[in-house]
Amino acid sequence: MRILIAEDDDNFRALITEVLDGAGHAPVAEVNGRLAWERLNREGADLVVTDINMPEMDGFGLLKNIRSSERFSGMPVLMLTIRELAEDQVAGYETGADDYLTKPFDNEVFLARVRVLGRRISGRGR
Repeated sequence: MRILIAEDDDNFRALITEVLDGAGHAPVAEVNGRLAWERLNREGADLVVTDINMPEMDGFGLLKNIRSSERFSGMPVLMLTIRELAEDQVAGYETGADDYLTKPFDNEVFLARVRVLGRRISGRGR
């Protein structure tokens, strides 16, 4: 599965990429929501994993663009962020996130959530 990552922290971006690659996925990463949105429009993806706090365009902005796009509105999105307050999680879901996981995270739990979201797209012929 081709997974687009939007994460401004170099260490987390490398970790997420490594974990996904090790599980047989094809991760591609950008350092902010604006670059991720541009890449998504150019290259497409099956799923998006996004942080919230990023420069230029945060994860909420990226998620809003995805949900308002005819092409990508049904794409699964996992928010992966340090913001663990209930109100942040509610805002993520209300903005259109399919799942919300806080950092630090367990790699196996992260991959399980990616697999669950992947099942949503398995019938779309991607």
